[in-house]
Amino acid sequence: MGFYKNRIVVKVGTSTLTNSSGRPDLRAFDHLVRVLSDIHNMGYDVILVSSGAIAIGANKLSMNRYPDSLRLKQAAAAVGQCSMLHLYDKFFGEYDKKIAQIMLNAEDVEQEEKRTNLLNTFDTLLELGVIPVVNANDSVDYNEIETEGAAFGDNDLLSATVAILCRAKRFVILSDVDGLYEESIRKNPKASVIRAVEAIDSRTFSLAENAYSRRGASAVRTKIHAAQKAQRTGIDTVLANGRRPEVLYSVLNGEPAGTLFIGRKEKML
Repeated sequence: MGFYKNRIVVKVGTSTLTNSSGRPDLRAFDHLVRVLSDIHNMGYDVILVSSGAIAIGANKLSMNRYPDSLRLKQAAAAVGQCSMLHLYDKFFGEYDKKIAQIMLNAEDVEQEEKRTNLLNTFDTLLELGVIPVVNANDSVDYNEIETEGAAFGDNDLLSATVAILCRAKRFVILSDVDGLYEESIRKNPKASVIRAVEAIDSRTFSLAENAYSRRGASAVRTKIHAAQKAQRTGIDTVLANGRRPEVLYSVLNGEPAGTLFIGRKEKML
C-alpha cells in the first residue's frame, strides 16, 4: 500500500509549546498554527500530534513542579487536555480551520478492528478538511506516563505510528534542537547539523549526546527511534527546531531542513 504524497504528520513537543516556567507559550502556539494552516491552504492533509498536556495542566493546577506521581500526572493530563485543545481551537479558528481531538492508547493501533476504525476516522476527517490533533490518552493509559520505554514515548513513537497508519509520506518532529549534530553543540556552538541520514545505526543514536535539549539526550534518542520506525516503512522523517515552524515549508519543497532521515523508496498515492 502506497503513501499519500500530500499528507504530512507533524509532532510538536512540550518544550516548544511551553516557556521556562511551564506556562503555555502563546506566541509559539500561534506561530505553529499559522504555518500549519497555510500548509493546509496549499492542499496538504495535516495531522498534528501534540505533547504538552501534563505540563500545561500542572501549571493550571498551580503545581510547583512537574508531577512525579501517577495520580497527579493523570489529573494534570486531564486538565491540560482541556486547556491545550482550547488554545488550538482558538488559534486554528483564527485561520478558519476546523480541528478534531483524537486520544489514543497502544491497543487502539495494535488491535486490528480498532486500528481499522481509527484509520477510517482519520481518513474521513481529512476528507472533510479537518485537522486532527492527536495525543496519547495519558489520563487513562497509565503505561504511557509511568512506564520507562512506554509504547509511545512522550508522543514521539505515537506520531511515527500515526504517520505509518495514515500513510503520510512526510513526518516532521519539531523539538528544541535543530537536528543531529556532527559534534557537541555545548563544546562547539558552531557545530554543523547533519543534513541527511540514510540508515540509522548505533552511531546515529550516539549523536544524541551532541544535542542540547531541555529534556536531555534520552529525549533525542527517543526521536531517533521514532524516525527509525518511520524510515523502515518508507516515510521521510525530519527532526527540526519547533521554534522555527517555517522549516515545514522547506520540508515540503525538498530543501535542506534540520536532519532528514531518508525513507525507503515506496509507491505514493
